[in-house]
Amino acid sequence: MKLPLNLSVRTVAAATALAVGALAATACAPQSSGNSASGKDEKTGTLRVWLFQEVSNAPKEKVVDAAVGTFEKAHKGTKVTIEYIPVETRAQRMKAAFNDPKSAPDVIEYGNTDTAGYVKDGGLADVSGEFAHWSESKDTDPTARQSVTVDGKIYGAPFFVGVRALYYRTDIFKDLGIEVPKTQDQLVAAARQVRAAKPDLYGLAVGGAYTYGAMPFIWSRGGELAEGKGGSYAATIDSAAAQKGIKTYTSLFGDDNCPAAKCAGMTGNDTVTAFSSGKAAMAIGGDFSHAAIEAGKVKGKYAVVPLPGLKAGGIAPAFAGGNNLGVLKSTSHRTLAVGLMEELAGKKTQAALFDAMGFLPTYTDVRDDVARKQPFVAPFVKTLASGARFVPASPAWSQIDASLVLPTMFQEVISGKKDVAAASKDAAKKMNDAFSSAG
Repeated sequence: MKLPLNLSVRTVAAATALAVGALAATACAPQSSGNSASGKDEKTGTLRVWLFQEVSNAPKEKVVDAAVGTFEKAHKGTKVTIEYIPVETRAQRMKAAFNDPKSAPDVIEYGNTDTAGYVKDGGLADVSGEFAHWSESKDTDPTARQSVTVDGKIYGAPFFVGVRALYYRTDIFKDLGIEVPKTQDQLVAAARQVRAAKPDLYGLAVGGAYTYGAMPFIWSRGGELAEGKGGSYAATIDSAAAQKGIKTYTSLFGDDNCPAAKCAGMTGNDTVTAFSSGKAAMAIGGDFSHAAIEAGKVKGKYAVVPLPGLKAGGIAPAFAGGNNLGVLKSTSHRTLAVGLMEELAGKKTQAALFDAMGFLPTYTDVRDDVARKQPFVAPFVKTLASGARFVPASPAWSQIDASLVLPTMFQEVISGKKDVAAASKDAAKKMNDAFSSAG
C-alpha cells in the first residue's frame, strides 16, 4: 500500500521509453485471447480502472490522464475511465469486484502487501508471459518484482516503491558535538545522549505500533518474520537472531530516549510528526515523509542518511513498501488491460509520478536519474540498492497485519508484561495459526 500505510505502511509513495515502447512490447507479447475468466479478449470498448485516492490527488490525476490519453490515441475505439477509491475501503471494494465480475474494473492499483491475498482470492490475472516480453521489465528492481510474484508467477507490475531511512537534526547534533551514527550501537548511544542533554526531546522517536520501523533492527541481526514459500510459511519471529533485534528496538522505549507511556502506542506517522514538529532529534521516516517534514518546524535543520547496520558502513535492511498495478482475471479485454497496465506502470509515467508526487520509481535506471535530480532521494535509493526486504508472500499476511500481531508483541515487551522470549513465542504462534488457516 502506499507508504506509510501499515499495510501499507502508509506505504509507498513515488525516463526513457514512452508509451510507444510499452505498447510495442505489449504488441510482441504472447497472444492471450481466451485467458480471461470470461473467455473473451475484446480489442475495443471501455476499460475501467480503480486507482487509490491520494491526500492531494490533482497531481496524480494529471499524470494518469496524460498516460491514458497516449493509450487511447494508440488504440482507436478504446475508452478508459478512471475511478479513484479511498485506500481505507479497498478491502470491501476488491472483495465485491472479485465476486461480481460484471461490476469489476479491468485494472486496479493495489498495495504490495495485498498481492498474495488477492491471488488466493482468484482476483488477479497471471501476466507472467506478458511481463517477460515487456522490454521495460528487465530494469525492475528485484524487490519490487518480488512484490508482484507469488509462487514464481507474476501478477501485475510494480507502480512505485517506498523505503525508510534515518532523519536527524543537524543543528542539535552540531550543538551537542554528536557525529552521525555509523552503527546501530552508535545510533542508540546518540539517542540517549540527546535525551540526557535535552530532556524535552525524544532522542530517536520510536513507536510500539511502528512495525516497519522495528523490522530493520530484526533483519540486520539475521532475523526473519517467517520462512517458507506460498502458503507453507512458518514464523521465525521467535528465533534467537530475531529476539536480539526485538530487544534492541524495545530498549529504546524508556525515559532515557522515548518514554513508554508516550511512545508505546505511536505509529510510524506519529514518529514522523514528532520529528517534523521539533519534538525529536531523530526518526525513521520514508522518502514519502519528506514533504511533510519540509512543511514542519525543522525545515532547513535536518539531513537524511541510510539507517545504519551493525557494522560501520553497513545499512540496515528496510521494508520495501509501495503499490502495484494488476489486471483482474475477470476482464473481457485482457490484451488491452495488460497494455494499459504497462502504460501506467511504464518508465515515463513513473518518472512523471515522482516529479508530481515524490513516489520512488521501481526501475533502477529511472530511480538513479531522479536521485541525480533530487539529492534528498539519494539515501533512500542507496538503502534500496543495499537490499530491502518484503513481507511473506502469503495471503495470511493481511490477517497478521490487521490483527496487530507484531505491535502487540512489541508493546508486551515495552510494558514489561512479557519478556522478549515469551512475547515473540506468542507472536510466532499467532502467525502460524494465520499461515495454517490461509493454507
